[in-house]
Amino acid sequence: MLAEERRRKILELTQRDGRVVVKDLARRFSTSLITIRKDLESLHQMGRLQRAHGGALPIDATALHDPTLHEKEQLHRREKLKIAAAAARLVRPGHVVILDSGTTTTAIARAIKHIRDLTVITNAVNIAAELAGTDVEVILTGGVLRRNSFSLVGPLTEDSLRHVTADLLFLAVDGFDLEYGLTTPNLLEARANRVMMENAKTAIIVCDSSKFGRRSLSFIAPTSAVHHTITDSKISARHLRGLRAARVKVVVV
Repeated sequence: MLAEERRRKILELTQRDGRVVVKDLARRFSTSLITIRKDLESLHQMGRLQRAHGGALPIDATALHDPTLHEKEQLHRREKLKIAAAAARLVRPGHVVILDSGTTTTAIARAIKHIRDLTVITNAVNIAAELAGTDVEVILTGGVLRRNSFSLVGPLTEDSLRHVTADLLFLAVDGFDLEYGLTTPNLLEARANRVMMENAKTAIIVCDSSKFGRRSLSFIAPTSAVHHTITDSKISARHLRGLRAARVKVVVV
């Protein structure tokens, strides 16, 4: 069987059964585990399925949706303001803070711009503009501008982020599945977010409760890489227990 035929069959099985397992596929197609993993990774990179530990899952249509900044601004506005206020209380004079793109992190930028001796590193053009004219020192990464999010992504962005370190990272995500980890719809955005997490002493996820239990297209990092989470009071008891079991410090607003 040709690789393309095998991958087409894998997609059919994923849609039919709701999941596929690497070991089962290797037996079914009489091939190695390594070959199946390569097939799944290739299909994941093409956005055809969602890679998961030990196998893969079908892509939810909502996971592919990459909303604009304007669309995001209309959702959960009150919760985002409360989350931003709680985030601002963690920032101290002299801190270096990374803010990724998003409406929640934009609200954080507005909440911290009065803090003295503060440096903000961001890949979000709108956040840099928000802080322009204040006493905050702003470091804007290079990169290719994404129209939907006003964020900069790509190799230049990642290289810029690898040359800095920060005290705090405030990261907004589109999906937070406790078993799988953090996700976002865009592959390049996920890569930039991953470098941010690697170069910050404390990684703080800022997301409203609707993001829990969701998976988007692109994997950022596992739950074990998260230090703190700030979310709203509508978070379910199950997700709250799961975060605490994973030793993530949780602030509920």
